[in-house]
Amino acid sequence: MRPQKHTKKNKREENKRGKEESNDGEKNDFLKEILYDILSIVGILVAFLILSQIIFGLWTPMVVIESGSMEPNMNIGDIVFIKSASRQKPVTYIDEFSNNTEMFGKPGDVILYRAYGREGTTPIIHRAMYYVNESEPMWEGGPPAPHSGYITKGDNQITNRYLDQQTSICSVPVKDEWVIGTARFKIPYIGKIRLLMPF
Repeated sequence: MRPQKHTKKNKREENKRGKEESNDGEKNDFLKEILYDILSIVGILVAFLILSQIIFGLWTPMVVIESGSMEPNMNIGDIVFIKSASRQKPVTYIDEFSNNTEMFGKPGDVILYRAYGREGTTPIIHRAMYYVNESEPMWEGGPPAPHSGYITKGDNQITNRYLDQQTSICSVPVKDEWVIGTARFKIPYIGKIRLLMPF
């Protein structure tokens, strides 16, 4: 058999095949990198959710403050970490005042609750002032409580002069089952980025 001569055409075909194989290899490497990045992000999110559930008792323990009703102790854009109400029963302003301890600048826990227990609405984050039992006056000289629950109030002395139950925020005591959890600590202002997002 005669050895095959390498013509220019053969060389061109070999070069073309080599380039195609090289391109396929680069595409495969690129896809592997993207897949690795996606799996890394998913892994981090799953780890965060599991840790959140273990530490705070909630899958998503962070809320962003959207209004000034808790100023100066919580400001618009603060990220607040919430501990599940099933893990920590709220302590009221009256209870803490006698113990001389503070949470976010004043006695009493700041609670995150769903007004009237409504799902799908933005929860309220205000301070638990005291607890009333059914038929007790909701405040001095006020109407009797239709059921037991927390009387709440925002810390802002300008916009929240009255108890939530004296306004349309939540005109009845906050039932235990409406409480999502209690605020434990905050990271100032970085939630403003989230508030700028349209969704």
